[in-house]
Amino acid sequence: MSTIPNLNETPGNTPLHPDDAAQLIPNLASRRELDEWERTNILVAQRWAFNSRVMSSRDPLDELYLRELHRRMFDETWKWAGKYRIRDVNIGCPCAEIYQRIPALLGNARFWIENNTFEIDEIAVRFHHQLVSEIHAFPNGNERHARLLANVLATKHGRPRFTWGRANLVNTGPPRDTYLEALRVLDADFKNIRPLLEFARS
Repeated sequence: MSTIPNLNETPGNTPLHPDDAAQLIPNLASRRELDEWERTNILVAQRWAFNSRVMSSRDPLDELYLRELHRRMFDETWKWAGKYRIRDVNIGCPCAEIYQRIPALLGNARFWIENNTFEIDEIAVRFHHQLVSEIHAFPNGNERHARLLANVLATKHGRPRFTWGRANLVNTGPPRDTYLEALRVLDADFKNIRPLLEFARS
């Protein structure tokens, strides 16, 4: 029987329900092994997302794409990859609202782009923030998914990928602390995008 690594030991991580944790696909013995497995899974998804054919033919602001990206990031890791959470957690909206909140956010982002409400960098970062902090659609992997989606959105509109502090934000340490604090700043004041925007390009 597989040992389920402790996913709730990293500060800022959403606690994973035991039933969701039990849907781990590979037989792994430690959190370090899980991180490495997920990293490999995500690299495959990145290659798919930034493939020129996919970039030209797929809309990152399509709900099916949003779920497919998460599925491709974690399909070798979790049985629930690409499926919205079915339990309330300590962040985001009630799970019953996810199916309404996601289309609303996608529609808002399209409106911002079509009407030049913000620069593309700000649109991508605001989109990322709302996806992570206000919705938090999946049982796990929300930050990584939202950062990759923001990168795809920026690239689709002629901007370089964000660097997100040039650090592995899965790990504890100053870069992750700075990232979480920037999210909290924007939680408190929708106008105060600067800390998160600067971190995304740092």
